[in-house]
Amino acid sequence: MVTVIVMRLFLSVLVCKIVTKICKLFGKNGSVFPGLIIYDYIDKHVLTKIKYPKYVIAVTGSSGKGSTTELIAHILKENGFDVVYNVDDSNGILAAMTLILNNSTLRGKFKHEVLLLECDERHLKLIFEKSQMTHLVITNITRDQPSRHGTYEVVFADIVSTINDKTKLIINGDDPMVSRLRSKYQNVITFGIDKTSDSYKKYTLNCVDFQYCPICHKKLKYDYYHYGHLGKYHCPNHDYDRDPIDYEASKVRIHDHKMKINGEDVYLNKDVLYAAYYTVGAYATCKSIGLSDEGIIKAINVHKMETKRGKSYKLDDRDIIMLESKNENNLSYYQSLKYIKDTLGKKSIIVGFEHVSTRHKHRDISWLYDIEFEMLNDKSVDKILCVGKFRYDVATRLEYAGIPSNKIILVDDLDTIVDIMRNKTKGTIYTMMCFHMVKMLKKKWEGVIHESN
Repeated sequence: MVTVIVMRLFLSVLVCKIVTKICKLFGKNGSVFPGLIIYDYIDKHVLTKIKYPKYVIAVTGSSGKGSTTELIAHILKENGFDVVYNVDDSNGILAAMTLILNNSTLRGKFKHEVLLLECDERHLKLIFEKSQMTHLVITNITRDQPSRHGTYEVVFADIVSTINDKTKLIINGDDPMVSRLRSKYQNVITFGIDKTSDSYKKYTLNCVDFQYCPICHKKLKYDYYHYGHLGKYHCPNHDYDRDPIDYEASKVRIHDHKMKINGEDVYLNKDVLYAAYYTVGAYATCKSIGLSDEGIIKAINVHKMETKRGKSYKLDDRDIIMLESKNENNLSYYQSLKYIKDTLGKKSIIVGFEHVSTRHKHRDISWLYDIEFEMLNDKSVDKILCVGKFRYDVATRLEYAGIPSNKIILVDDLDTIVDIMRNKTKGTIYTMMCFHMVKMLKKKWEGVIHESN
């Protein structure tokens, strides 16, 4: 029996490495297909047989996990750690299997000091069947991909099923749903954000996911909201409370790219609030494995990590700000909408998507009605360009938001979008689209639009 297990492990690692090389020869990324071969035809439980390193850090949640993972990797590398992580953002079981096996010996020993994985919240239990994680970072749990996940309680239960008493939890204390873990586990570190100039007393979204005390079921009271159900909360019966927070970002100045942690100035590489979350979350994670404040601050402030998303471009003399919003996640869109609404001057917006989800066959678009597109019903908005396969659905939602039809332009052919932008729109151009649509748009822009300095 032992011989069979060893041979399957040997074969899995060998095949994964060979298939990955073949993929590369054909110009493919090869981040998922090798894992598919192993999972379907050799051993779907092979990851339980790997000898993992001292640090196995998983990052999961409804949003922000990619940026958090990227910053943790940056800080660890700057402090001399040998880190392997999923650079290409593929975060499911097949991608994780490909990455882990390609970085293991033929006998199944992981070859690097740190395994850092951004993990899809529903695939976490498939990747770490036997709770091999030493650290688990949970960014938040919110309404996300409703046709796939059902309710957020399903997601929460899946995440909890992967945790044991040895796992060190680094969780967003501003999220009352995630904070329930503090009563169940001892090894918990919390992070959060103090009140900012953009915090508000009463929620503005029509869909707030978590509002009631998990102990007495009274409605939670909020001192302030950041967005959604994230903020400073407490139970009126004193059964449940946000505080204390172990690592709190304070004096957050988004547009100055600054905040403070433990009294130290910390750089934000994006001028949106969730950048404060992934920065303080990465900070807390690196502290949990023993890094010094000095080492972390230097990696963030001196050797700055360039953001992969949200870059600025130029069309002639006009600015283009690319905001990427996660499909089927209303809070991701909310942050883009708020950013656009709060900026001064005339503006035009590109919004749309080609795929609803790459992980299920449903074509559910009900989530469009969770997004507060009403925020775009503003005099500063000149035109809104609807692109992609679902452009008519987006346009319909915009009309329900009260946006005049003469401000909405349907772009039936992406080859014409540059001409439309030049001749039919005014002001700064903002994109508010998912990652796949951004890639498609950039291909149409090649040679015409250049990156802003």
